[in-house]
Amino acid sequence: MLVQELRTDAVAPAERWDLWQDFAARTHVPTLQRSEHSDDFRAVMRVLPLGDLQIAGLGLPHLNSVRTPRIIRRFDPEMLQINCQLSGDGGVAQNGREVVFGPGHLVMADTSLPYDVHINRTSQWSRTVVVSLPRARLPLPPRTVRRLLAVPVPVDRGMGGALHRWLADVARRMDEFTESDAPTLASVTTDLLASVLGGCAGAEDALPPESRRRALHTRIRDYIDQNLGDPSLSPATVAAAHGISVRHLHQLFAAEGDAPAAWIRHRRLERCRRDLADPRLRGRSVHSIAARWGFTDAATFSRVFRRAYGMTPTEHRHHQANQ
Repeated sequence: MLVQELRTDAVAPAERWDLWQDFAARTHVPTLQRSEHSDDFRAVMRVLPLGDLQIAGLGLPHLNSVRTPRIIRRFDPEMLQINCQLSGDGGVAQNGREVVFGPGHLVMADTSLPYDVHINRTSQWSRTVVVSLPRARLPLPPRTVRRLLAVPVPVDRGMGGALHRWLADVARRMDEFTESDAPTLASVTTDLLASVLGGCAGAEDALPPESRRRALHTRIRDYIDQNLGDPSLSPATVAAAHGISVRHLHQLFAAEGDAPAAWIRHRRLERCRRDLADPRLRGRSVHSIAARWGFTDAATFSRVFRRAYGMTPTEHRHHQANQ
């Protein structure tokens, strides 16, 4: 998949601000921009196009972007821009509201309405992920979307935490995806956004059943990844943590061609395989690595590892050391 990337430090300081403005206008929407660092604007932007949706990871100093009625009349793709703040702070004014936001917040703006966005109002550097998608793609009533414009939405726990980790991970791994991944990436991102925003507005019931199902499945898989080291992790504990029956959990995974117990084992094995190949962990025994990821019986671990990868854990470690 072709990732578009801009690193302003690749050109002379005097050219950086103009280069940034041109790239931002081409990959997002035109705005009036200013910065306290326009004489030497050091910033990074990486954009992952996913059909009519895109995900952009940005690292930048102070920036003020204003979308005026005149600019809107000249060009309006009728998009939503959703900012997930990873570090730094900011503020946004739109639809009669003016709010501030910081790390762990999601904030949404509509390109069809004037807005004024500040990044790094008090901080020196910001990392953020911006999702741009057509308004019509988000399966929420228009009145619900409008109520959420310029409203800081917490994404530090629950479904919001799953969305935050998903966007941060996609932004970090952009180069790993292929064209065939685009529909799935776009679909999961849309479903998670709709679930988080719908839940914030009390409109989750307005979501299509398939969107709710996919969002719950993504949240459950994220929960599993966060708890792999717990030996008691099982379909029963996962179902209980999400307030659903074990039968419902099996139905969710069956729709994706998986089984929950097999998925837990697969994720644990993948973490073990990664750690066994890590030269920084050579001093750690195979058993301790297995125990770190929830395998309490060494013989069982060795057997399932060999069945999955065609060699024992020790053989895998030696093989990777000799690469």
